[in-house]
Amino acid sequence: MRWPRKHTFGLWPTGKRSDGASKGQSGPATVATIYDPNCEEKEKYTLQNGDDYYDQSHSVDVEGKYTKPKQAHWLLRRIYILSWIRNYDRERAFADLIAGITLGLTIIPQSIAYAALAGLSSEYGLYSAFIGSIIYVFFGTIPQVSIGPTSLMAILTLQFCADKPVQVVIVLAFLAGLVELAMGVFQLGFIVSFIPGPVTKAFTSGTAVIVVFAQIKNLLGVRMKGFTSIGEFFSSIKPSDAAMGISCMCVLLSLRLLSQVKFKQDTSLTRRLKKVLWYISISRNALVVFFTGLLVFIWVKKSSMEAVPFALSSKVSSAMPSIKLPPFAFEYQNRTYVFTDILHELGSGIIVVPIVAVLANVAIAKAFVKDGNLDASQEMLTLGLCNIAGSFFSAMPTCGAFTRSAVSQASGVRTPMAGIYTGLIVLSALSILTPYFQYIPKASLSAVLIAAVIFMIDVAPVRELWQTNKKDFFSWVGSFIICLVAGVELGLLFGIVLSMVFILLRLGNPKIEVSLKKHESLTYVHVVPLSDIYYTGVDTLRGELRGACSLYRNDFPVVLDCTRFMQFDATFTEMLTAVSKEMAENDVLLILQNMSLKVQEMLPVNGNLRFCQEDSQLISHLQQEKESVPPQLEAKL
Repeated sequence: MRWPRKHTFGLWPTGKRSDGASKGQSGPATVATIYDPNCEEKEKYTLQNGDDYYDQSHSVDVEGKYTKPKQAHWLLRRIYILSWIRNYDRERAFADLIAGITLGLTIIPQSIAYAALAGLSSEYGLYSAFIGSIIYVFFGTIPQVSIGPTSLMAILTLQFCADKPVQVVIVLAFLAGLVELAMGVFQLGFIVSFIPGPVTKAFTSGTAVIVVFAQIKNLLGVRMKGFTSIGEFFSSIKPSDAAMGISCMCVLLSLRLLSQVKFKQDTSLTRRLKKVLWYISISRNALVVFFTGLLVFIWVKKSSMEAVPFALSSKVSSAMPSIKLPPFAFEYQNRTYVFTDILHELGSGIIVVPIVAVLANVAIAKAFVKDGNLDASQEMLTLGLCNIAGSFFSAMPTCGAFTRSAVSQASGVRTPMAGIYTGLIVLSALSILTPYFQYIPKASLSAVLIAAVIFMIDVAPVRELWQTNKKDFFSWVGSFIICLVAGVELGLLFGIVLSMVFILLRLGNPKIEVSLKKHESLTYVHVVPLSDIYYTGVDTLRGELRGACSLYRNDFPVVLDCTRFMQFDATFTEMLTAVSKEMAENDVLLILQNMSLKVQEMLPVNGNLRFCQEDSQLISHLQQEKESVPPQLEAKL
C-alpha cells in the first residue's frame, strides 16, 4: 500500500529558503530521500525534489523538538525518592501497601532460612531484610527490586565465613558495601559485562546445587559432620526429621503450582478465586514455617522441649536491632582480632561478594525496568548504601532477589515505598516473634531453602551451547564443575578468565575476507575485515595482504577496507607502510578505502598508495591503474 500523504520537514523558515530564494522563485531544490515500499528493491529509496511532494509552509523547529531532554539534577538522580514523591497519591499508596505486606510475608521466612544457610542465627537474616528494604526506598530506582538476604549471598557468606565469628560476617557486609559504593561512584558497571551469560548461569546453577547438598542433611535429620560411606549416611537419617522435611517439600512444591491453575471460564468469581490461590501460593514459605512452628509449640506445651522429636532452630535471646559501629576489632575465644586479621580471614571474599551482588542486582533491575533506561551506577550506589547501613545493624551481606521481585511485580507495586511496609513487618516480627524462632524445625527451613533454589539449577543451555558455540559450552561446564569442586569464587573467576582469553584470541586473530572482484572490465583484490581490528590483529592483517598478493601473483590492485580499524596507532602505520613498500616493489597498487583524513595524514607518501571514500573514487583509481598497464600484460590478464 502506498503512502497517501507524507509528512514534511522544512529545513528553512516559511517563505524563505536558505539560499535566499522565496517560495515562488526557482532555486536549488532540496533533495529528500523518499521511501516507497511498492517499488523494486533497488528503487525503494529514491532521491526526489522535496518541493514536488511537500508544502514548505509546514516547517519544523528541529532544535526545539528533537533535542535531547535535559538531565535531571544530580540530587534528584541520587536521592531518587525526590523524583517521584511529589506525585505520590492515594492510589499508589494503597497498591504499595498491599505489595509491601505481601512481600513482608515472603521475606520473613526466607530471611530466617537464609541466615541458617549462612550458619547464623535467625535474627541476622531479619536485620538484613529490615534495613535493606528501608534504605532502598530512598535511593532505589526500580519498584520491584527487594534488597535483603538471598541464597546467593548466604552461600558466599558461608564460603568465606564458615567457622568464623559472626563479627567477621558483619565486617564483610561493610566492606562489600564500600566496594559496591566505589563501583557506583566511579561508574564501573562495565566490569559486569566481562562476565558472559553462560558463566553467570553456570555460577547460579553451581551455587544452587551447593545449597541443596548443604541442606540435605538438615532435611533428613543427619547430625554427623563426616561420612566414610553412603551406607553410614543413610543409617544416620532421623525418621522424624526426614518425614517433616519431605512433607514440607511436597507441600511447598504443591502450593507452588496453585498460581498456575487455570479456569475454563473467566468470570468475576473465578478471577477472585485465582487471586486467592495466588496469595496462598506466594505465602507458601510463611505458611509452612508457621504451621510447623505451631506444631512444635503445641508439642512443647503438652510435654516438654526435650520430648520434641525434631531438630529445632537455635534460641534467640534478644533480636531488636541496635545501631553500633561494625566490629573492626573484637575478642573471640581468647584471641584478639584487629582489622588486618579480619581482612586476612576474608581473603578474596572482599571482591567476590560485591561483584556477585552487583551482577545479581543489575540483572534483576534489567529484568523489571520499564523503559529500558537503567541507571546501573545508581543501583550500585544503593546496594552499597544498603550493605554499609546494614553493617551498623549487624546484618549479613545482601542483594536483590528475583523471586521477591517477581512477587512485588505480581502484587501490583507502584513505587519503592512498598519497602517501608515490608521493613515495618520485619521489625514487628523481630519485636514480637523472636521468642518463637526456637520452635521452627530445621527440616522445614531446609525444605524452604531447597524448594527456593532447586529451580535455579538450569542445565538446559548445555545442549544448545554444544550445538551453537563450543566456547560458551566449555565456559559453562568448566565454571559449573569448579564451583562444585573448588568453590563458587574460583568457578566464577575461571569463567571470567576463560572469557577474557577468548576475547584476546579474537582480538589477535580477527576474521578477514579476501576475494577477487570484478567491476565491468576492472578486476581487483578486495580485503575486508569482518571484525574490529586493533593493534593486536595487525600481524594477521599483514599476513592476509601478503597471502592475497602471492595467491594472485601480484597481477591485480589490492583494495583494503579500513572501516573496522580501531584506535589507529603507530603499529598500523608501520604495517601499512611496510606492506605498501613490498607491493611497490612488485608494481601493485594499494587502495585504502574508508579511511579518515586524520588517519591518512599519519601515513607517508608512497607512489603506489591511494585513498578513497566513495565507490566512484575507487573506480577512478582502478581505471587509472588499468590505463597505465601495458596492452600486452592487459591482454594476458
